[in-house]
Amino acid sequence: MFKAQQFLNQFSKEDALDESLYTIVSDICNEVKLHGDCALKNYNLQFDHVKTGQLEIDQNKIKQAYDNLDDKTRSVLEHSYNRIRAYQEQIKIQYVSNHQGECYEIHHPIERLGIYVPGGKASYPSTVLMTATLAQVAGVKEITVVTPPQTNGICQEVLAACHIAGVNQVYQVGGAQSIAALAYGTESISKVDKIVGPGNQFVAYAKKFVYGQVGIDQIAGPTEIALIIDETADLEAITYDVFAQSEHDEMACTYVISEHEQILKRLEIMIQDQLQYVERQDIVSTSIAKHHYLILVEDIEEACLVMNTIAPEHASIQTKLPEVYVDKVKYVGALFLGYYSPEGIGDYVAGPSHVLPTNQTARFTNGLSVNDFMTRHSVIHLSQQTFNEVAQSAEHIAHIESLYNHEKSIHIRR
Repeated sequence: MFKAQQFLNQFSKEDALDESLYTIVSDICNEVKLHGDCALKNYNLQFDHVKTGQLEIDQNKIKQAYDNLDDKTRSVLEHSYNRIRAYQEQIKIQYVSNHQGECYEIHHPIERLGIYVPGGKASYPSTVLMTATLAQVAGVKEITVVTPPQTNGICQEVLAACHIAGVNQVYQVGGAQSIAALAYGTESISKVDKIVGPGNQFVAYAKKFVYGQVGIDQIAGPTEIALIIDETADLEAITYDVFAQSEHDEMACTYVISEHEQILKRLEIMIQDQLQYVERQDIVSTSIAKHHYLILVEDIEEACLVMNTIAPEHASIQTKLPEVYVDKVKYVGALFLGYYSPEGIGDYVAGPSHVLPTNQTARFTNGLSVNDFMTRHSVIHLSQQTFNEVAQSAEHIAHIESLYNHEKSIHIRR
């Protein structure tokens, strides 16, 4: 257990990503740029131990995966899709085409999107729905999914989710090499305008490497949750909130913050007692041993200071009055309030995307939304009267910057 300042001192020294991987990733990206599909197939064999004659999944197989779903699975995937779609339509920036005023903005969807869907320790149809649905609502014309090849073929639920969300192409290739393929294009895979979706450190660094040649959503670190609890919290539920985050990955980070020392001690005992029975125990126990923190704070202000410093992907407030934290917790990917809003609901069916900023990047960016698939630009269409009102100021600024042709291009119109 840490006191707040002890934790903050240690937290400031931690690195979430392994910088030594960056050289490996850059080599992989350059190999794909030079050798295209051949490099992708070689990496599939080297990293995933799968020989892939054809990278693209046939559309008939995608439709067949949907048709073969059992009724319950089809129903819940479509329920999730419908809730996500409804929420994203609600928050979408509405383009008004009446072109009023002399200066205004217009919005357009991007044309080609690449989505990375993880497939290592688990398969994620939810990630398909939490990304492709947003792009569909935005009006993106071409949506491409890449996901690591599997010995027994791509997860059928992932393919079915691609059908539900209107994905145009699915390719069985993962890791840094798939990000390079989307950024540069290969014989099979078309270059995209933007790449989104969560992945491991190789994927994160590959996004960093290709950024500028293609847009990205974020450079993601390990998944994380921070919880603020008090004496009203259900400690059994909190225990499984911690386990739920930990089971993603051995590097997943979990933080529990409270003003009550005895509650934190009871929680720790419960976590250790239940750990021997938990599913995916090897992953969960490693995450708990290396990246689980109990943090004792003095008051609500210190609790929020810790939370805002962590700037976690997920923040959960399970206190008597969780609403009081809404204006105090500023830097999180998504904020979950109360007993009936566990982070797991956000992963699947709440409506907002589960693709969220990690590694303190919530201090300057936000979770994925439909509007991240829109570009915007300003339109300037001045009347002669307005031009005459502003031209002299523009000329003088150009003059003091020694950009005399700028000055002349304005003056010549007066």
